[in-house]
Amino acid sequence: MPHPLTGGPAPPAPLDTVGLVDQRLGNTGISGSASILEDRDMDPWALPQLKDPGQAWRELSAAGRALRVLTGFLKACGLLGGLYLFICSLDILSSAFQLLGSKVTGDIFKDNVVLSNPVAGLVIGVLVTVLVQSSSTSSSIVVSMVASKLLTVQASVPIIMGVNVGTSITSTLVSMAQSGDRDEFRRAFGGSAVHGIFNWLTALVLLPLESAAAPLERLSALMLGAANLQPGGHAPDILKVLTRPLTHLIVQLDADVLMGSATGNATNRSLIKRWCGTREQTAAGNSSHCGAAAGVPCPGKNGSASEGPVPCRHLFAGTALADLAVGLILLAASLLVLCSCLVLIVKLLNSTLRGRVAQAVRTVINADFPSPFGWLSGYLAMLVGAGLTFVLQSSSVFTAAIVPLIGVGVISLERAYPLFLGSNTGTTTTALLAALASPSDMLLSAVQVALIHFFFNLAGILLWYMVPILRLPIPLAKHFGNLTASYRWVAVAYLLLCFLVLPLAAFGLSLAGGTVLAAVGAPLVVLLLLFALVTVLQRHRPAWLPRRLRSWAWLPLWLRSLEPWDLLVRRCCPCKACSPPQAAAKEAHCYENPQVLASQQL
Repeated sequence: MPHPLTGGPAPPAPLDTVGLVDQRLGNTGISGSASILEDRDMDPWALPQLKDPGQAWRELSAAGRALRVLTGFLKACGLLGGLYLFICSLDILSSAFQLLGSKVTGDIFKDNVVLSNPVAGLVIGVLVTVLVQSSSTSSSIVVSMVASKLLTVQASVPIIMGVNVGTSITSTLVSMAQSGDRDEFRRAFGGSAVHGIFNWLTALVLLPLESAAAPLERLSALMLGAANLQPGGHAPDILKVLTRPLTHLIVQLDADVLMGSATGNATNRSLIKRWCGTREQTAAGNSSHCGAAAGVPCPGKNGSASEGPVPCRHLFAGTALADLAVGLILLAASLLVLCSCLVLIVKLLNSTLRGRVAQAVRTVINADFPSPFGWLSGYLAMLVGAGLTFVLQSSSVFTAAIVPLIGVGVISLERAYPLFLGSNTGTTTTALLAALASPSDMLLSAVQVALIHFFFNLAGILLWYMVPILRLPIPLAKHFGNLTASYRWVAVAYLLLCFLVLPLAAFGLSLAGGTVLAAVGAPLVVLLLLFALVTVLQRHRPAWLPRRLRSWAWLPLWLRSLEPWDLLVRRCCPCKACSPPQAAAKEAHCYENPQVLASQQL
């Protein structure tokens, strides 16, 4: 039969992909290839339809309605209880990392030659925040060093940038709890990645600019010169008031010891707090269990009153274990509680947010203002994120609570992006209020560091949000989410590379000197930029490239595909979590069939 357009013989009818897969699978029940076609046609980042399989409220009897109300109340209590334990486990996790890394933190901050290198300062900020799991603690260390004249304001700017980058590791760890479902993991990991990518891109753009012209340092100094600062009250601490009764029963840390190790006044004292306050006591004569040898002040002679220390009442107050052992115990316990709470929260969210309830919540969160004011919706989301972070006093808690909602499909990635940006800004306002409560000799240094942190996040918003075409973290996060949906080990590789391997490699090169760091790092950066440029031109302007560079087919397979690496990972880790999803495997088998490939018109 002639071709209707060319008049020549018609090409052979292409083999049906569905038929090939059905013949392979036995065509039992619902066709497995139907899901392949559905996945290919449907946007994987579109919010899913959260249907309620239960009966309608009108169809329920009185007993059924009472049971549903009771079930909803218990689910709400479970969500609140799981969220409370989750926040407490984050606090314990931070304490565990401080016990494990306090001495390392002091050693990192001792070398002034390394701190004078901007790249090394950025890496140190990332590593310290990863170690202590708290951007507030890292910022406090930087403020103390600047106030003690151990660190200049110019050298503190790259460290503050690294602190901002390191705090995004918490949301990435939280997304791992949803790795059981491919689509949920795609959305959750993409939501956590958009936070980290924004921080990394902002740091990589502003770090060379700050090294050349120091705009953040000059702007903060200008603001300080125009303001007449007076020491103010303490910043609100709402979340700590709620979690302290439980976390202080488990462990309490001495912040002075941590600050001393960072500022060079390190001692052999344990970081675990043993004495909490003083009280008056009366005793006749001196006791053999007091004095300088025991580290406890003795009461006065002849029954005179004096102030004695009050021992702390927590689980490890009188322990003989070393800080390292206590840190390992707390790390294992907090990770176990953290993962259990995350799984519980995700399950309860999937069970609760269905039907009309889910639709109402999604409509409110993802709603836009009517045209032509739709662009204001993102900025309102930023204000909401900043306000909630200010109330919670922790950006890690806010971002960790948002990631599961992205995974279950309640919040879209486009709406979560401004929420994360607002959270970054909100945590800097909290640090600014805390800086205003500093002593008078530390006030100017503390406020200037807090202002630098604020201007850094504000510059990131101007760079990567103001102009819609420059919102690069969103497509990059979707790309990482799609990769992790097919290869779950990519999430672990991203976590290790971005927050451990690459920072440690840069830190090791910085120890060898700035010349070695530039000689090794500059060619790698140029190579990555050229690769990104050629990839963009291949997709949008292939005619601008030489014929050989219009595709990467000439490269070895292990340089242009993750398949060889996936085979290696599956051999080393022959478990279900490391294997690709079933639908992706069926689709890959379908397209690897030579008959199917021959029938497709490229």
